[in-house]
Amino acid sequence: MAPTVPLAVLALVALVVLVAPGLGVAPGCDYPAQRWCSSRDVAAACQVEGRCPSLPRPAAAPVQLSLYYESLCPACREFLVLKLFSTWLLLPDQMLNITLVPYGNAQERNVSGKLDFECQHGPEECLGNMIEACLMHEAKNFSTYFPVIFCLESGSSVTKNLEACLQIYAPELDSGRIAACVQGDTGVALMHRNAQLTQALDPPHQYVPWITINGKHTDKLQAQAEVSLLGLVCHLYQGEKPEVCGGSKAPKIPSGCRR
Repeated sequence: MAPTVPLAVLALVALVVLVAPGLGVAPGCDYPAQRWCSSRDVAAACQVEGRCPSLPRPAAAPVQLSLYYESLCPACREFLVLKLFSTWLLLPDQMLNITLVPYGNAQERNVSGKLDFECQHGPEECLGNMIEACLMHEAKNFSTYFPVIFCLESGSSVTKNLEACLQIYAPELDSGRIAACVQGDTGVALMHRNAQLTQALDPPHQYVPWITINGKHTDKLQAQAEVSLLGLVCHLYQGEKPEVCGGSKAPKIPSGCRR
């Protein structure tokens, strides 16, 4: 009676036949069969990626969202506070990468060789834009400054609550350094940069909040972001999705601040 061949051996032989007919080795594969599923690189070299279910999935790129806004625009504040911040809290870091550009419908002017800014909602908005730009510059880390900006935008005054918001969300930051930035050349340079970023938008922005997703703006993407930002990010993300991506639609927000 012939000896029984273990099923594992039969499966391995079948795999060899499928990968390299005639019991040859797949081109570029210098590994023994028992190592073919040991890593993604080895599986790729041996052309067996589809037969290695235990391999970790490659990391997916985060969804890139840029928000062009102004600090006192009611629709901007509502989107940032109710949609963007809550979505950021719900999703893991690797799913969503956010860029904030406070400038909006402002106008940059050169007055006697010095840059000056005129904002849609007046001088206080220009100050709010610059405070948030300087806050981002000093904090560097998004997870540090975004809660402070949320605090400013959701509070009674964007321009007067910095100290209180820092005490709650980022006590390690020096309000004096932020004030020096606002009052000095650094703040002006930051606003000039935000002006350039806003003016370089293609298509040009027509209102704020103006949202780009993965570098693109369309009416459809804007509408989807305003209706259900969480659902949009979950739909676009190509990696493994968390349970929160079951999704729920948010109510529509008011129309933006047009130019």
